[in-house]
Amino acid sequence: MTEVLLCSLVIFITHALEAVTGFGCSVLALPFITAIIGMEMGVPVITVLAWLLALYIVITKWKDINFREFGKIVAFVILGMPIGMYIYRNVQLDALKTVLAVFIIAASVWQLAVLLLKINKKPLSPWVGRLVLFCGGIVHGMFSTGGPLVVLYATDKLTDKSSFRATLCLLWATLNTVIIATYFIEGSFTRETAVMTAELIPSLILGIIAGELVHGKLNARTFSLVVFTMLLATGIFMLI
Repeated sequence: MTEVLLCSLVIFITHALEAVTGFGCSVLALPFITAIIGMEMGVPVITVLAWLLALYIVITKWKDINFREFGKIVAFVILGMPIGMYIYRNVQLDALKTVLAVFIIAASVWQLAVLLLKINKKPLSPWVGRLVLFCGGIVHGMFSTGGPLVVLYATDKLTDKSSFRATLCLLWATLNTVIIATYFIEGSFTRETAVMTAELIPSLILGIIAGELVHGKLNARTFSLVVFTMLLATGIFMLI
């Protein structure tokens, strides 16, 4: 019961944050949930709950999705995912995760400086954008948390906060459908995992309600500050 209560608190906070911004719940929840219930159960639980949240946003905010940008994003991310899945199964990931975390921290600090100091910045060139998305796919295949790199691209191309959130959630729903399917094929989604997931759904629902309320109150600049602060937190938590 203590495990369920602790996990519920983590899921409520992290999924409320993703309901606001459209990303971040998996990587923010990962160190805490896996410390409480272990990696073997924790990763599938987080993936399924993140999928449910993304699916909710997709269904209820369908009109806000930018399908043109979604097509570009998913095309390059899917190209990178098999590489990441291969690396996950064959390479020691700790050093790679540290490098990624440092890069995310540096990028988010720069973006916050641009906002706070009103620095003019150039948009991403097409080839840089494609490379960022391809690397995001590799990272998602390794850690199921390729969001930070995709977010760097999306903040450049999706300036409307509702479109940003809905388009990213369509991406997470798509990618996590593939990952969840592999859990069932491999037999790694056990009965115990299913029970724990079900027990955490009430906290997911409360997180969605809280996040929706906050999202509606944010103006564009504040939303951007929240997004890059979340990105900075993501990088820091990846170092844990």
